[in-house]
Amino acid sequence: MAVHSRKTTDFGFRIVAIEEKQSLVADVFNSVSKKYDVMNDLMSLGIHRIWKRFSIDCSGVRYGQKVMDLAGGTGDLAALFSRRVGSKGRVVIVDINYSMLKIGREKLRNLGILCNINYVQADAEALPFPDNYFDCISISFGLRNFTDKNTALRSIFRVLKPGGRILILEFSKPQSSTLNKVYHAYSFYVLPIIGALVAKDPDSYHYLVESIQMHPDQEAIKDIMVNAGFDNVTYFNLSGGIVALHRGFKF
Repeated sequence: MAVHSRKTTDFGFRIVAIEEKQSLVADVFNSVSKKYDVMNDLMSLGIHRIWKRFSIDCSGVRYGQKVMDLAGGTGDLAALFSRRVGSKGRVVIVDINYSMLKIGREKLRNLGILCNINYVQADAEALPFPDNYFDCISISFGLRNFTDKNTALRSIFRVLKPGGRILILEFSKPQSSTLNKVYHAYSFYVLPIIGALVAKDPDSYHYLVESIQMHPDQEAIKDIMVNAGFDNVTYFNLSGGIVALHRGFKF
């Protein structure tokens, strides 16, 4: 994990001013939003759907509860949560990027998921909700794009109810050196080609690959969560550690 001054942070392999990162990330997701779901299926060979269902199974979410899907993008987790919480519950999709929210709203409407979903454009570092409000908060492949992970996780901790849990599904560090080499080659030599051919946007997918490489490993994310106040923090390595699901509780 790179160490920066308080005035800089990473944007992929580049070091940028903190105030620049949010707009740079916004440019990436404005560019990829229309092909985001197609690219997820292609890049992961559809396995991202298994990772997300596993996350839902670990959520403990029940009928009538309130859930936030943070950096919720096109709404894959929100759609699954919607069925869990039912008509008496509420799922709030929060994303800083309007283009992603728009695509997600259109997709869920087309799926007929309307009655218990809300959409909020907001920054994870300053969530516009009361203290102790949500039963569960999920982040799926969004944490690595946050400018200040520590501030964001403290913001999440504030709005989570006592007894509630956070779920963070994110690319991580493969546990096998052989798998790591294969994954590295696939990431740097295959994914940008797919991005160029399908999304017509190789630069954005170069950034996404670089952001995965720069993201802290499993133990470092666990430490950040503990420092933000979460208890009983554990993680599950999925697909050999290519992805990890971190789970923590607020007591």
